Amino acid sequence: MVRQRPQAVRLSDAAAERIKEILANAEGKYIGLRVGVRNGGCAGMSYGMDYAESALPLEEVVEDKGVKVFIDPKAILFLIGTEIDFVHEKMGARFVFKNPNQTAACGCGESVSLTPAKVD
Repeated sequence: MVRQRPQAVRLSDAAAERIKEILANAEGKYIGLRVGVRNGGCAGMSYGMDYAESALPLEEVVEDKGVKVFIDPKAILFLIGTEIDFVHEKMGARFVFKNPNQTAACGCGESVSLTPAKVD
């Protein structure tokens, strides 16, 4: 029996609708959203989001709720199980990464500590 790999990321309904809206109003010819993590910030890492014009070599491509999400291969183990949400708050709206691999976050909320997912 072949065990299926878990989907690396999923989108909330609110995130999918907001991403579709952003892509529809973008100036370029974008086919989806690119996500990753990078070193930096007081907690050690931060999430990154950008437009995707095409798939890059070795990227994981997840399609969820009609949105293509392209994941940097170096970020896969840090993002497995993550839900990307879009929330409205008193002072604005933003994307939020609900990541089971996150062990800490800085006070400003801009950087996080992540551990790689344990994949059996």
